[in-house]
This record gives sequence, C-alpha cells and structure tokens, in this order.
Amino acid sequence: MTNAVLPDAGDIAGALKLGLRRLAKAVVVVTAHRGDARAAMTATAVSELSLDPPSLLVCANRSASMFPLLKDGADFCVNILDGSHRAIADRCAGGAAGDARFAEGDWRQAANGGWVLGDAQASFACAFEQAHFYGTHGIFIGRVIDVRIAGEVGPLIYVDGAFRS
Repeated sequence: MTNAVLPDAGDIAGALKLGLRRLAKAVVVVTAHRGDARAAMTATAVSELSLDPPSLLVCANRSASMFPLLKDGADFCVNILDGSHRAIADRCAGGAAGDARFAEGDWRQAANGGWVLGDAQASFACAFEQAHFYGTHGIFIGRVIDVRIAGEVGPLIYVDGAFRS
C-alpha cells in the first residue's frame, strides 16, 4: 500500500465545492423575524432533524443578512419552493434586500409570528431552540410548531450552480 499525498486545505475546499455542485437539493426560502425586523434568504442547507421533538435545522453563512437575527434567537420559517417560485428564489438570494425580498409572493403571517409563502409546497413555522457555530456558518435548530402544505409536488431544485424544476 502506498501513502497518498493529501491536497492542502485550499484544494480540499475547492474540490468539496465542485463535488457538492452534483448534489441536487430542494430550494427553500427561510424567513426570520424579531419584532418588526424580518429577513428572508434562499437556502439549500436545511434538513429535518427529529420527529420527536419535531425539528428542523437551518445553516446560514455568517455573512448572510439574516444571520444576526438567527444568532440572537429569532424564530424562523422554512418554505419549500416549487418550480413557479424561481423569481422569489432569485429575489431572496440577493436580487433584493431587506423588506424588498417580500415584495413578490403571497406572504402570510405564520403561527410563530413569522412569514410563510402561502403557495409554498410546504411551510414550517419553527420556534428557535438552539444555535451552534462552526467555521463560516451557524447551525440553527427550530422546533416545528406549525406545518402548511399546498399544491402538487414539483420542487425547485438547485444543482450544478443553477435552479431547475
């Protein structure tokens, strides 16, 4: 057996990024709120965590505009987008800022006081439970307190650097 030469950390990060472009993920918009402040971001780093207690986790980059709200324990909502929501995904991925991210779409008040997209495939209102920090990101765990389901299954996905239906 020969010893393999491991690439340096920069090469690993680049290879990881290229490899993850091949992992198709559902596109969601995460919203967070505290008082009158609200924020929205497009994400793919969202996952179910547990059914008992019912919970989801959301990962957010420290540079994301909503990061301070999440870091301070804001409740949040996760909205699973369908193919018709591409413009909302673009808007919340940086095409607009602040409240302008809510200018398009059927945004409704959620059970936790946050914002859900009325015609999202599914929306989950979450009460903030925990936060963990690792490298460039925060991992935010929310207890699911309400679920809304609408429409047919037809997810908007992100793969190879592009949205696809």
